[in-house]
Amino acid sequence: MKIVFLDRKTLGDDICLSEFSKSGEVFYYDSTKEYETLDRVKDADIIITNKVVINKDIMDNSNIKLICVAATGMNNIDLEYASQKDIIVKNVAGYSTASVAQLTLSFALQFINQISYYDNYVKNKGWENSDIFTHLDKPFYDLENKTWGIIGLGSIGEQVANIASALGCKVQYYSTSGKNVNDIYSQVDLETLLSTSDVISIHSPLNEQTLNLINQSNLSQIKDKAILLNLGRGGIVNEQDISEELDKREIYFATDVVSKEPIEKNSPLLKINNKNRILFTPHIAWASKEARVRLVDGIINNIKNYING
Repeated sequence: MKIVFLDRKTLGDDICLSEFSKSGEVFYYDSTKEYETLDRVKDADIIITNKVVINKDIMDNSNIKLICVAATGMNNIDLEYASQKDIIVKNVAGYSTASVAQLTLSFALQFINQISYYDNYVKNKGWENSDIFTHLDKPFYDLENKTWGIIGLGSIGEQVANIASALGCKVQYYSTSGKNVNDIYSQVDLETLLSTSDVISIHSPLNEQTLNLINQSNLSQIKDKAILLNLGRGGIVNEQDISEELDKREIYFATDVVSKEPIEKNSPLLKINNKNRILFTPHIAWASKEARVRLVDGIINNIKNYING
């Protein structure tokens, strides 16, 4: 059994992958460009890909029997054609819920507590040169009694809702599919959520309903000083529009994802003047050490299940 891992580097260097060798001969590539894919997989029985695209051409010119996606989203696989070719496609769900929820809270607390400002104040000798024991030039606030709006109440959104509720927030949500119904939290329309929430976090997939969901037409509805967090997918928040809004008035935006990754040098998000109003992480929300271990275990189980029929 020949197994090819096309973008091994996406899992980090601190995760053990030795278990894969028990299922066959494994070939690892740190990353794979589009023109390299076919040559690397044409003789493979099983391929593992995080973001490398597997399309009709690849499937027609190879002997692939199983595609293991090292993620939950499968946008990079032509699923319909794989089904026609009787190629099995398996992803791993649920492994990153705790990790994404944790970063969501971290983003919110960074803005709420102004931690970077106060850390810099001390490191730049402000405190040691002060004539009083404290320094309160940058106001910060309680999360308690604030309204936290969630866009996309799937498993991750629900985990964030539980955390926000435990901190004393009033939680409301907007279902992008219209299918998620929750008896604990209030379901509202998008306009209500944007106009009444102090913190808004996005946990929905990118699809026809969510592309440019947050844009020039509704950004003005967001309250002054509110916090918008994108932990879903790049493209849900229009990047040009949010950049202009951040320079127009005091709202805050943190994002783990952008429309094209890695972020492009000419991204409008990198050009805003009020840089204290924006926070970035490079698509890491899914990737705590524990989450990546769970992901690898899930891929291994998918391969074993396939081999065992």
